[in-house]
Amino acid sequence: MRLLVIEDEKDLAQNLKKGLTEQGYAVDIALDGEEGGFMAEIEPYDLIILDLMLPKIDGITLCKNLREKGMTVPILMLTAKSRLEDKVEGFDIGADDYLTKPFSLVELFVRVKALLRRVGQIELPVLEIADLKINLTKHEVIRGEDKIILTPKEFSILELLARNKDNVVTRSMLLDHVWDTNYTGNSNIVDVLIGSLRKKVDRTGYDKLIHTVYGVGFKLSEEK
Repeated sequence: MRLLVIEDEKDLAQNLKKGLTEQGYAVDIALDGEEGGFMAEIEPYDLIILDLMLPKIDGITLCKNLREKGMTVPILMLTAKSRLEDKVEGFDIGADDYLTKPFSLVELFVRVKALLRRVGQIELPVLEIADLKINLTKHEVIRGEDKIILTPKEFSILELLARNKDNVVTRSMLLDHVWDTNYTGNSNIVDVLIGSLRKKVDRTGYDKLIHTVYGVGFKLSEEK
């Protein structure tokens, strides 16, 4: 399940990403309305968390634009405004729910699950490919009869690959998912973690699931 958080308060955006990732979601961040609108149009998100007060394009305008383009993705609006009139305006232009700042992460999680359930998109807490099972709730990985112990970053990478089964995940996507979008370290860290994952997931006796697409990235697939 992939979510887009459009929020210009960087610390809040990162906290939301961290909390939602721990809940088993893949999360992307946009820090202004223009970037958020672009990402929403080119990527298939299951839910958008949208701040009302944004630079470049405000949340109300962005929500209206997305709806006018026929996008039906659920939108949860965040705002510091508590006036009824502001909430009514948000609902009128297509927001599905409203959350007033400050709010608890627990309340956010409940609202997100409710919206996804409403549109029939609540997913099973276990991702499966061949004989590999990834339990998102327990953060457990099992291959055949063997339990595989992964570091948090290895688990996060494997989860993203599994959510995009048979599709290529680029190195930049992996960096953005596991670290924040401003990561400036050595990009070879992705190759190091992929190498470590292969030793654990594709060890001797099991068919290869993690494949390199040279010059592009990696994918999780049953292909030989």
